[in-house]
Amino acid sequence: MAKSIMIQGTTSNAGKSILTAALCRIFYQDGHKVAPFKSQNMALNSFITEEGLEMGRAQVVQAEAANIKPDVRMNPILLKPTSDKGSQVIINGEVVGNMKASEYYKNKVNYKPIIMEAYNKLAEEFDIIVIEGAGSPAEINLKENDIVNMGMAKMANAPVLIVADIDRGGVFAALYGTYMLQDDDEKAYIKGNIINKFRGDVKILQPGIDMIENLMPIPVVGVVPYCHLNIDDEDSLSENLINKQVSLIDIAVIKLPKISNFTDFNAFDIFAGCKVRYIENVHEFKKPDLLILPGSKNTISDLLWLRESGLESKILKYKNSGGSIFGICGGFQMLCETISDPNHLEGGGTHRGLGFVKGDTIFEQQKTRTRVNGTVENAEGIFSVLNGINFEGYEIHMGTTKLDKNMNKLVDLENNITLDGYSIGNVYGTYVHGIFDSAEIILTIVKALATNKGIDYELNKNMSMEEFKDREYDKLADIVRESLDMEYIYSLLEM
Repeated sequence: MAKSIMIQGTTSNAGKSILTAALCRIFYQDGHKVAPFKSQNMALNSFITEEGLEMGRAQVVQAEAANIKPDVRMNPILLKPTSDKGSQVIINGEVVGNMKASEYYKNKVNYKPIIMEAYNKLAEEFDIIVIEGAGSPAEINLKENDIVNMGMAKMANAPVLIVADIDRGGVFAALYGTYMLQDDDEKAYIKGNIINKFRGDVKILQPGIDMIENLMPIPVVGVVPYCHLNIDDEDSLSENLINKQVSLIDIAVIKLPKISNFTDFNAFDIFAGCKVRYIENVHEFKKPDLLILPGSKNTISDLLWLRESGLESKILKYKNSGGSIFGICGGFQMLCETISDPNHLEGGGTHRGLGFVKGDTIFEQQKTRTRVNGTVENAEGIFSVLNGINFEGYEIHMGTTKLDKNMNKLVDLENNITLDGYSIGNVYGTYVHGIFDSAEIILTIVKALATNKGIDYELNKNMSMEEFKDREYDKLADIVRESLDMEYIYSLLEM
């Protein structure tokens, strides 16, 4: 059976996912067969495996760092919030339905066998499993029947490292408080603390480290510096989502309240002077070179927010002035004339869309989950240069869209899905997530935007997204390996 180690945090966004990915990469570099694991993940960013199963993107990133294929066993339970009080519950990659938080909380003890079955199967195939917790183990109202933090550590008999974000402040209080709020048997699992996102000279921090080690019977095993890496981050607190800076090539994404799969747009960051920014109000709109309507976990709710915020009017003016608009998944649906919800999956009713294309979307009970590959065809306007380029990606949506027979089909899919995109003028839409990850597609789009803007723009060499990610994972591993006491961490694996 595999040896294991677990990363928990003092809070959400402390750096659990990234440090788990770093350890996956380090162990892989050291010749070990390693897999990530997170028993329960709550996220709107998800991924479809080759088997057509749905899992959280954090474990996909961690699997990539470990140089293995994403496997739904790495994330047996995925919760996708549909409202402030409920989520779509996905077990072993399959949707089992929507639940209120109270209902899920009552049932979660029943999921332990499912979690352990997934974990044990991975443990039979790998040398090391790096487990990620969720939120914080100090959320004492959730400790009963816990299946993701200390409860998971006990099930896997895994030593735990607690990571805290010093950039937020209060790092020593967070570490001390997290430890002291654990029961005695839980404290025994905690074997070290990690201080993350540090800026400055570690020597200045050392007195605090000495004091916290005197207060707690566990060591600080490392201080990880604040660093900027282009690695997918599924968390809603991702720093990418707060970027407001206008770049030379200005890619603007509408930051919908229920935005999902915003990692679709990370590929633009490969190019110097091409940084995606996120729009939340009319004052931030400006004059983007490309406007993107992203995916949404609640398309109707986000469409109504778009209308109420005044952004719909700005988008309409932008479109009428010749602006380029690309809709992905939920954004694709919003560009249609109507969105209907006869099964009350998102509140019910029929709602007016943006009306940029002649077509209607209907939400159905069956969820589409599939990997796809195909070729761009019939693209009009500024991105007509995409025609003939191949791509691959995945689809994950509840609705189906029926377009007017005169609409141009944007992509030709090899698996013969009847519709997943359209093109009219400078407006484009598709259900395909990951379409921008194609090196040729992203390069062609940025070239077209530069040409349309009339600027002499020197692009990076043609690097695939896979090559780019691989380079970033190595950078991450180098930083973390240098920052942590890896000899001590390896000793924990032997305990």
